[in-house]
Parts: sequence; C-alpha cells; structure tokens
Amino acid sequence: MAGKVLNYYAGGNTGRGFYNLFDSNLKGLERLFILKGGPGTGKSSMMKRLADEWGHKGYDLEIIHCSSDNGSIDGVVIPKLKFGIVDGTAPHIIEPTAPGAIEEYVNVGRAWDSEKLQQHKERIISLHHEVSNAFQLAYDTFAKGLEEHDQLEEIYFKEMDFAKANQLTNELIQQIFPEEKLSKQADVRHRFLGAATPEGAADFIPNITDGLQKRYFLKGRAGTGKSTFLKKIAAAAEERGFDTEIYHCGFDPNSIDMVVVRELSFAIFDSTDPHEYFPDRDGDEIVDLYLAAVTPGTDEKYSIEIDEAHKRYKDKMKEGTAYLAKAKTLHDELEKYYVEAMDFTIIDRIYEEINNEIIHLESKLSYD
Repeated sequence: MAGKVLNYYAGGNTGRGFYNLFDSNLKGLERLFILKGGPGTGKSSMMKRLADEWGHKGYDLEIIHCSSDNGSIDGVVIPKLKFGIVDGTAPHIIEPTAPGAIEEYVNVGRAWDSEKLQQHKERIISLHHEVSNAFQLAYDTFAKGLEEHDQLEEIYFKEMDFAKANQLTNELIQQIFPEEKLSKQADVRHRFLGAATPEGAADFIPNITDGLQKRYFLKGRAGTGKSTFLKKIAAAAEERGFDTEIYHCGFDPNSIDMVVVRELSFAIFDSTDPHEYFPDRDGDEIVDLYLAAVTPGTDEKYSIEIDEAHKRYKDKMKEGTAYLAKAKTLHDELEKYYVEAMDFTIIDRIYEEINNEIIHLESKLSYD
C-alpha cells in the first residue's frame, strides 16, 4: 500500500522577493543530500523517482514543490527514515549544519560534458542574466501589488472592531484546545500552502487538510485580521506543546494563511481569493471576521475605492505572473543546453548511490 504524500512549498516568489523556509522543514533529519548543478541536470526527475520508489514501499512522504516551475519539485523528505534530498542551487541555498555527518553535497554537474557547454558559453551567460532579470521584475511588480493590497487593508482596518475579533479568537481557542498542556515542546514547521507560479496562483489546501476531522474556513476581507487570528491560534498551539504547521502567505510571507495541528486533527485557514474554498464535508465550519467584527455596510460604503484598489492589485499580480512565465521560458531554453551535454547514465549511478543510502537507513531502523 502506497504511503501518504504531503505536498507544500518551502520557497516562494513573493512581494518581498524570493522567500526561503527550507531550514524549518529539514530540521531533525539524520541524512540530507543537497544536489548541486545547473538546470536540466535531472535533479527534479531523480527526486521524483526516489519519491515514487519509496512511496510505493509504503512510506509517507513530504514533497516540496518548485514555485518557479509547476512541473518540478525542490525536495523529498521521508519522515520515518529521517531522510531528505533537496535541490540546493540558487535561489534556495541550503547551508549544512554538520557536513558529512548529516548533510552531503552531490555534484550532478559531474555528469555534463563541459566542452559541449563551452560551445554555447555566451548564450548560457546571457540566459542566466535574462532569467535573473525576469525574476527581479516579478518581485518588483509583486512588491507594488503588495502596496495596493495595503491600501485595501486600510479601508477595512478603520472599520474593524478589534475587541470583537479578539473575543472570537479567544472563544475558538477555548473551543479547540484542551485545558491541559502537553508535557513536551512543540515541533513547529514553517511552510507555504501555495505560491505565485508561472501558471498563476497554486495551492495544496485539499491535500494538506486531507483526513483532518475539523476544518475552519476563515473568511473576511483584506485588513480584517485573518493573519493575526491565525498567529494567535499558532501561538496557543505551540504554548500548549502541540506540533504545529504554520503556512505562510505566498504573496506576503510576513502573513499567515493556515495553521494545522494534526495531534488535534484540525486546520484553520484563510479561505479567500486566491485560495477560496467552501465547506464540502462533515466537520467543515466557516469563521467570518467580516460579519463578526467589521462595521455593517463597509463593502457598500467604500465600493468605488475597494473596486479600484482591487483592480490595481490584480493587475500587478497578472503582470508579475507574466514575468515569472517569461523566466520559465528562458529557463527552459537554458535547460536544453545542459540536457544535450548530460550523460544521464552517470545520473543513474548517482541515483543508485543515494537509494542505497536510504536502504541503509531502512535497515538501521529495522535493526533498532
């Protein structure tokens, strides 16, 4: 029977640049392979192959997806074996804590023919530069979109009754958490549930919340305190010793979009655009901050200002996405040069070496 797969992002293309949360999701591993090498060298394919093999052996997996390429992945973690493998190339540089003892660099670049790459040196250099520029334009545009979003927030912020919002938060905390604290320290992981990608906004909410008994769909508007609400839930979980998954906003990583506490089988998440969902199973419940804490009629009172700010924000998001798509197209061209220069039989040998390491971890686990 195949193991369960948890999908998420550990890096995002945000309004604050590329944001890296890899370290939070790699802590506690006893063996970590960090792949180094250029585009088109088979890193993602190798990791997918490992995930497929060990998933079919019945192991639960965490798949870390790539926010810059919808078809690629950035990492695989096998929690039971305390094993991980990640793409350690820019922009998600991963620094080892115990090189050799835990982490090991794997240079997949040893499989390419340097002479073939040198034949296209000028174009390769140019493409690297163009890709970098396209990403920077995307980040700059998302930053402007963040400014427009801030204007939306200001409209609702001044119409908020924060006493009512705090009361709602405290009531939910009392409802979902037991009185007694656990006698352990909480394991807190920081991730992204979704990302801005070359194909637009994407998320893994259905997968992340699959199997949970209770899901709270947090509704509201920009500036109505959804992130603050979620931060208080996360703090309450951690303070009580419950392992907590904190999912940051893929647009503004300083904000929180979801909190999951699997030991209590619940998730509470921002269920508004661009990841808007509605209850569709037993245990689903809506929590609406707009209805609970915003002056009635605010949408109507500021309808013109809201529509204009929302349009400016959406326009910037579309423009930023177009730059990500351009970066992807340029990156695809860059990959072709490396694919043509690769000896994939060497990649197969690297795969076998890493797979044998996992087999060793499995046998060690069985022995223990």
